[in-house]
Formats: sequence, C-alpha cells, structure tokens
Amino acid sequence: MEWETVIGLEIHAQLATRSKIFSGASTAYGADPNTQACAVDLGLPGVLPVLNGEAVNMAVRFGLATGCSIAPHSVFARKNYFYPDLPKGYQISQYELPVVHDGEVTIELDDGETMRVGLTRAHLEEDAGKSLHEGFEGVTGIDLNRAGTPLLEIVSEPDLRSARQAVAYMKKIHSLVRYLEICDGNMQEGSFRCDANVSIRPKGQAEFGTRAEIKNLNSFRFVEKAINHEIERQIDLVESGGTVVQETRLYDSVKGETRSMRTKEEANDYRYFPDPDLLPLEITSEEVERIRATLPELPDAKKQRFMADYGLSAYDAGVLTASRDQADYFEAVVEAAGGEAKLAANWVMGDLSGALNRDGREVGDSPVTPAMLGGMLKRISDNTISGKIAKDVFEAMWNDEGDADAVIEAKGLKQVTDTGAIEAMIDEVIAANPGQVEQYRAGKDKLLGFFVGQVMKASKGKANPAQVNELLKKKLSG
Repeated sequence: MEWETVIGLEIHAQLATRSKIFSGASTAYGADPNTQACAVDLGLPGVLPVLNGEAVNMAVRFGLATGCSIAPHSVFARKNYFYPDLPKGYQISQYELPVVHDGEVTIELDDGETMRVGLTRAHLEEDAGKSLHEGFEGVTGIDLNRAGTPLLEIVSEPDLRSARQAVAYMKKIHSLVRYLEICDGNMQEGSFRCDANVSIRPKGQAEFGTRAEIKNLNSFRFVEKAINHEIERQIDLVESGGTVVQETRLYDSVKGETRSMRTKEEANDYRYFPDPDLLPLEITSEEVERIRATLPELPDAKKQRFMADYGLSAYDAGVLTASRDQADYFEAVVEAAGGEAKLAANWVMGDLSGALNRDGREVGDSPVTPAMLGGMLKRISDNTISGKIAKDVFEAMWNDEGDADAVIEAKGLKQVTDTGAIEAMIDEVIAANPGQVEQYRAGKDKLLGFFVGQVMKASKGKANPAQVNELLKKKLSG
C-alpha cells in the first residue's frame, strides 16, 4: 500500500523579554539553579500573576507578520497537570481563545518549489521548570529558573507531508522570529524548539490517521531524523498488523529512534478553565496599528527587493536574507564597495560565511566589518589586487592585521598591472618552455592554462590575470 504522511508542528519560541511573563524575575540564561525564581514562579500562597505587556506586543508582532487575526479579546487558562518541575500544579496558557489565530506562511523547498502552510494559532504561555538527572544518583534535581519564562506556542495546520517540508517550515519560522526580534532562536539553550505530530494514512484517504507526538526537538537535523524514523515505525507497525496509538514519544539522538514516553492526554485530561487571577486580555485596534508600524522589512519582501535592486538570483537573495543580521551586513558591504552587489554576495556567502562557521561566530561578531570587506572589494575592482590575493588579504583582516589597504601595503601585495613588467615575465616563461610553445602553436590550446600558471608563479601571484591571458595569447600566436 502507498502511504501518505501528515505532519503538524507545535513550535515553542521563547520571547526575548528581560523578565518573565507573570513576574519580574529575570529570564537571563545560565544562572545558577533556582536563583531566578521568585515567589510567583514558585507558586507560593497568596501571590498573584501580573501580565508582561511586552510579551503581548511580541505575540501581536508575530501575528501581523504572518497575516493572522489578532483577537481583540483573549483569555488565559490554567492547564492542570502534576509534574515535579511545575510547582503550582498548573501551567498558565491559552486554550479556547488565543491571542493570535488563522494565518499562513509560504515556505520554499530545496528544489525551488513553494508551498503554503497554515497557522492554526499562536498563544502565550509560561514555561515549566527543568528536571535535572545528570549528577544526581537515585534522585532528580529541579531547577525552576525557567518556570514562568514567556513562550509563544505556534501551531501549524497539518499541511506538511514530509520531514523535508517540516524542516523548511521550521527554518522559516526561526528566521521570522529573529527578524521580528521577538526570540533569539538559540536552539542549544532551548529558546526555540518544537513538538512534531506525525501520522500516516493510505494515499487518497481524507481521514487522518492516529498521530504520535514527538516532544522537545531542538535542532533542524533532529527534527528531520525523528520524523523520518517515526514515519518508518508507523508504516512497519501498520503493515505488520498492529495499530498506532495516540501517545507522546521522545527522540533518542544517540540511537536515532523514537520511544514511548506516555499515553497522549486529551484536552479534558488537563481540566482547562479560565485563570481567575488574570483578567481577559483586551487589545484595541489602535494598539494593533501602533505595533504594525514597528514591523521591519520581512524576509520575503527583502528577498524580492534584493533580486530587483541588486540583480541577484533567487537563490543568492534567499541565502542572504535568511537572517536579518546577514542581510544588513551584505547591504553595508555593497555600500562600502561602491555598489559591487554580485561581488559582495559571493564574498559574504563564500569566504565570510566559511570563516564564521570555522570559528563558530555569528555575522554580527565578525572581526571583518562590512566597511573592511567593502574596502577590500574596491581594491579588487580597481585591479589593485586579484581575487586570489584578496583571499590572503581577507585572512589577514580576519586576524586583526588592519584594513585592506594596510594589509596590502604591509605585505607588498599590490597587483602588477604594468604591461612591460608582465611582458618581461611572459618572455622568460616562453623562452624556458620551447616544447610547450611548439605544442600550443600546433593546436594544443589547453596549454594556455600551463603558461598562465607559470607567469603567475613567476610574479608570486601578483600579475593581473586578465592582462596575463591577453598578452600571453598575443605572444604565443606570434
């Protein structure tokens, strides 16, 4: 039987507020356990939650950026369950009336195909604490620093049909929340993670199959691997006569498999009810328009502008606009380089990106500033240095040896463009290789590369390659 996969993602984006969603405790990462949990986070008797207004603003920014409806009236609810890292015995979330609902994003796949993915809702909620197992023998440690951290849970429609599509969708949301500056997107620190709901059904069947939920996936690679494994598991199970049960599963990245965690709860198991300590959230149309005015240029619009203004291909524009910081860096380089957009794109996506990956840096932390890279590209354009020499100049700039002009001067890297000097080197090379000259003149044109290499070697890479090619052809044909 031919099977179809149905996937929906629930993405948890930690909002970039300095304090928690219902208390004034800090959200800074990396503090000692239980040093950033106040009386509200601990659920002590008599304390009352107070809503963080900036968390609401961030949720609305996301809703506007994805064409969602912003609810003028939404309600916070208590989601009741017992777990050691949930001191109140309930989590404050939103259930029937979320702040954001009914939108969509367009994703682009590796082959250039685009598809629409619907957004069911995005609701505000508080995070739970964290159970610690390493370093504890026979007991579990509890760190409540994360308790009360503001989250935006972004729930997709079940529109995804493969792990590849799921990863593309997750990357799109990751890019979007960083553009909007509502989440830092740090997956290692747990700021951006997702749960994947996966089911299968016979191809052509309208009814959905029973789904399993894979919890807390915190890398794009794990999302792809976990979903692919779960698809295979469900198909093997059904084809061997078994049935898929609705349950929560965890992904074991060491074994590359999912395993059962607990039977999936239904909504009534959580006994949702409106939180009596929090008033309904009212958002006026004036507030929505005020927030709309603060939206930045979004990735899709920026990509189209890069293609129109800079003459870039869809691929190049897509890579450069994948992150807001990289797009801003690229535009600053183009300005500093005097408009050399394609050259700037090649260097930002090539040597700069490679150096950042090698050293584990973000583009905003690059030791080569946009002004420095743009200045170097100017020297390529005016033939002061060749593209090959530029790679040495870039490495020197990366290692804090100054800007391009300083490095070129200090290392004597200026390109040789004097025709007479180049001709003298060419004459020496021709005189030293009479056999190859005879073969070239007999029709072996590919030997031109040999002669170019010899002249560049003689000039220590400083001769202008275009001039070398042109002069060599004249000399050899004579």
